[in-house]
Order: sequence, then structure tokens, then C-alpha cells
Amino acid sequence: MGINITTLTENTANFGFLAEWGLSIFVQVDGANILFDTGLGISAVHNAHVLGVDLSSVDRIVLSHGHSDHTGGLREILRETGKVEVIAHPDVWKPKYAGSVDANRFIGIPFQREELESLGASFNLTRDAVWISDKIVTTGEIPMLTDYEEIDPILWVREDDHMVPDPLADDLALAIKTEEGLVVILGCGHRGVINTLIHARNLTQENRINTVIGGIHLFYASEERLVRTAADLKEMGIGRLGVSHCTGFHASAWLAQELGEMFFLNNAGTRVSL
Repeated sequence: MGINITTLTENTANFGFLAEWGLSIFVQVDGANILFDTGLGISAVHNAHVLGVDLSSVDRIVLSHGHSDHTGGLREILRETGKVEVIAHPDVWKPKYAGSVDANRFIGIPFQREELESLGASFNLTRDAVWISDKIVTTGEIPMLTDYEEIDPILWVREDDHMVPDPLADDLALAIKTEEGLVVILGCGHRGVINTLIHARNLTQENRINTVIGGIHLFYASEERLVRTAADLKEMGIGRLGVSHCTGFHASAWLAQELGEMFFLNNAGTRVSL
């Protein structure tokens, strides 16, 4: 089974590509063409054209969560794909904000659902894992199991007329079973990369993890969390870790030093084949 993973959108870009805050990854595997997230705006479509990626071939879009830097490209993407299933958690449509409880900025999906549906989106909203094939699965809700991974306290949802902390229950990942172990793709990993990998293992009944690619939300991580994350990644026997987007420069440098050849930067224009 061949797997091709192409990063269309990321904060930084390889030569000739457009950089934009956010993430979008095109996955070709097992006869399926899956777009994991859509970035913030125009870059996913632009870079797809540069790369020669035919977005009309996308048969499913998976949204990792409802933040605008992962969903803001949906309108432009749908103009290329036409009718397509969009797999996500129901909470992607909650009004999401960032900042202090008194001074927040909206960071949720920047479109009305009706507009996206008129462009061809067919939303499959579920809290459960979705098996796209017998080898490809979305994680659904990820349990918070470790004692050191936590949701950033600056993230909120509006309920009625007040703000409450956002548990990011909609945070999900994509797991692919291969002969060499799992390939796991994360959007931001708000609920923790280790929590995500534990859940992916349990869900697929596959303990080996070949490759992890995507955002690992460690911008504000303490030194203790960085140390424990690196230690757990090593203990899990990760083959490769390609970090993107919200991992953060300091955390990326730390992980590069700790993981050595296992580590790589996954930028816009990066292609990984297994």
C-alpha cells in the first residue's frame, strides 16, 4: 500500500510556495484522496495548483477542529472539489474565541454552514471514529489521559451570553494502518500529541507508530511538558516526526535536539511517500 502525503498549507513554505498561518494536508492512500484541513484562506488552492494536485479528485475532507486556520480555506476548496463529504465533530460549529475572557477574537469557522452546503459540502458530524476504509480512520474524540497535557487556557466558546473554556472535544486526527505501523496526521493536537497517539493505538489495535505529521500545540508548553513529551515519543518508538504549524519554534528546536534523525520540519510543499 503506497501512501503519499502532500502539505498544501503551513506557516512556512518551501521555495515557490505560498506560506499562510494554518494547515492543510492532502493524503492519497488505499484508493482514497483525503484533504485533512483546509488552511486559513487561499494558500491551499494556490499551492495545489503549483504542485499539480487535482483538488477535484478529493473524495473526503476531514476537519481536525473548528478553528479558522484549519477551516478558512473551505469555500475556495469546495469551488474546486464540488460535492464532497466533510467529516468532523459536531463542535466544529461552536462559536470559538481566543484571548482573555473579556477581550476575545473570533477564531471559529468563518462561513455559514448553508453557504458551504450550497457549494457541495455534505457534513458528516460525529463524536465517534469514522472508518474511511479498513486501514484509514478518524480518531473521533480523544480522551485526556496523560497528567501533563492540557488545553490552552486562552481558548473559549460562547454559550448563550457568556464565555466558557473550550475543551476542544472536536480535536481529532487521522490514523492510517500500514505494514510498518501507524501513520498519524494531526491538525493542532490540542488535546495532546501523546493522548492522540495512545488513542490511535487503542482504536486501531496497532502499537507501532511509523510516522507522525502535523501540528503539535506546544507554543506555550512548560519545560516539563517538553521533556515528558519527548520522552514519551521515544518510548513509543516513533519512526519519524514531521512538525508543522502550532508546534512553535522553541518546541521544534527542542524536539529536533532530542529526537535527532527522527525529526523533520513539515512545511508547505513538503511531500512524504511511504
